[in-house]
Amino acid sequence: MTIEVLTLTGAAFEAALDDVARLRIEVFRHWPYLYDGDMDYERRYLSRYCGSGGAVLVGAFDGARLIGASTGAPMEEHSDDFGAPFAARGMDLRDVFYCAESVLLPDYRGRGLGHAFFDAREAQARKLGRGHAAFCSVIRPADHPERPADYRPLDAFWRKRGYEPQPGMVAEYAWKDRGQPRETLKQLQFWMRAL
Repeated sequence: MTIEVLTLTGAAFEAALDDVARLRIEVFRHWPYLYDGDMDYERRYLSRYCGSGGAVLVGAFDGARLIGASTGAPMEEHSDDFGAPFAARGMDLRDVFYCAESVLLPDYRGRGLGHAFFDAREAQARKLGRGHAAFCSVIRPADHPERPADYRPLDAFWRKRGYEPQPGMVAEYAWKDRGQPRETLKQLQFWMRAL
């Protein structure tokens, strides 16, 4: 079956909410996020995008099954913690589009869907008149006991798309790791490119 990539906004985004939530929980359980998620939190988190006129959901479908998803929204619609590194640099948040998560089931990786996710989110950013796109990646120690021996970071892929890590631009966000009793604060490195 052919994989179809669709950009969803508004009601179509809302209709896909639970499928995106389940996909996020499944994919983010693995390295490097190790996220121990739950549907109630996911619904609250994703519903913020539904109320945004500038947010976008890019879904990859194998038939009717959602096998990958990527979200993005204007940076000023995210928490102050995420905007603070940009403000500290003197950047207007209204110039930045935040490419949030991209989640894709392992069996579908290596087929160009990561590029399709970035293409669609960058197109939305340009449509909104944004001059920059940014995302962040979790920082984990190289000797973390959960790190798979065959793990390949996505840095080369991101650089090929024109993104560079931004020195000193780090956000903090808390979530519960698998097997841990409570949430702990994680550091996230911002990457950015001019559009």
